[in-house]
Amino acid sequence: MTFNENIKNLIDMNNINNNLNQSYWEKKSLSKYDYIVIGSGIVGLSTAISIKEKSPESSVLILERDTHPNGASTKNAGFACVGSLTEILDDLKTMSEEEVLNLVNARYRGLELLRKRLGDDNIGYKNNGSFELIDSTSPLSNELILKEKIESVNKILRKVFPSDAFTLCTNQEMKSFGFSDKICTFLIKNNFEGEIDTGKMMFQYTELALSWNVHIKNGSRVLKFIDNRGDGDGDGVIVHVENPFALSNSTLAKPMEFQCKKLAICTNAFTGDLVEDIDITPGRGQVLITDPIPGLQLKGIYHFDEGYYYFREKDGCILFGGGRNLDFKTEATTEFKLNPIILNKLYQLLQEHIIPNTQFTVNTVWCGIMAFGKDKKPIIQFLNNSKNVVLGVRMGGMGVAIGSLVGKLLSNMLIDSNNLNNNNNNNNNNNNLNNNNLNNNTINSLISKL
Repeated sequence: MTFNENIKNLIDMNNINNNLNQSYWEKKSLSKYDYIVIGSGIVGLSTAISIKEKSPESSVLILERDTHPNGASTKNAGFACVGSLTEILDDLKTMSEEEVLNLVNARYRGLELLRKRLGDDNIGYKNNGSFELIDSTSPLSNELILKEKIESVNKILRKVFPSDAFTLCTNQEMKSFGFSDKICTFLIKNNFEGEIDTGKMMFQYTELALSWNVHIKNGSRVLKFIDNRGDGDGDGVIVHVENPFALSNSTLAKPMEFQCKKLAICTNAFTGDLVEDIDITPGRGQVLITDPIPGLQLKGIYHFDEGYYYFREKDGCILFGGGRNLDFKTEATTEFKLNPIILNKLYQLLQEHIIPNTQFTVNTVWCGIMAFGKDKKPIIQFLNNSKNVVLGVRMGGMGVAIGSLVGKLLSNMLIDSNNLNNNNNNNNNNNNLNNNNLNNNTINSLISKL
């Protein structure tokens, strides 16, 4: 049989370009978007919604590799945190006061944005108190030193909060919680932290994105992207997505192809799968929750050991997580796997020190994956010399607090290129973003427009 030369060329090009048998309709109407966001966690959803808020006519697609976001956004403990006293003191050892102030401000303003956007009732937000336990081995177990540190940090944070962030609980207040003396010599209250219901929050965030006509494709694992380095108006980015039929039909094993003008990567700990040489270290967190405990009086959220352990009451149960510092090397992974050493430690602490002389059974255990780096600042920048691809990753375990604001910043970078001097001076723009994306002027200006 003699093939028409035009048909033969199209077949050859189809094979060469790894194009998965896409029809004219798919190419024209189902595969091209103005913006594509990779990842449907808090940052990804906030980025997509923020784009639609600023540019309602733009088409936006979120590509999510799992049935729902499976990193930290749906696995966290539901703490609406801005930073404990010991965390902030530790940060001040490696960061300037201004950098710490900017980071705390971003968390606080990010929580304000989350609550305003979704509504307190819809996310189960409550302020039942936030407390940090100081144990007998801590350098802060001396009352005079502790009071001095509280005052010094409160003074630094007065530019962010309307009143003192931290207060020292009385001995009577501390004893009323029933913690053992070994883990609780002093108790510090954080006056600007609360708790949320993580499931409700993610459900509402997804519903809000859908109400803005954001398209979300689950089960769409991105294999790679090709940035054509154009001006963002024509060439844009090609995104290759794993074909779900690959395992069952080898003839359809080539990736699906999507196109967009601009791309946002919001994959947190999993960013290394797509971007090389990036300062991200995954941090797996182990979590358990008990069955309901009759007569449980505990309310609020609690943490100790510089935030490495955290627990709270939820639905009459105790949710307890952390212990990553017991086995940093093993927990620096993106593998979802339970660590028996850490989970046994959590059980022991719960049994002996948090609710001593109280019977309980564990209902569920799980783990989530966070992202850390050389410092606690998130990575918010254009990728290398690109004008089309932005990164909003490495939340440092503070995604609930900071994720919504990061998404807002990413949308500004993508849309308001003139405000970010993103015309023909991309290298300078990258430096500007790296240095200034979390300064107070930027944050407060952004929040004032909400």
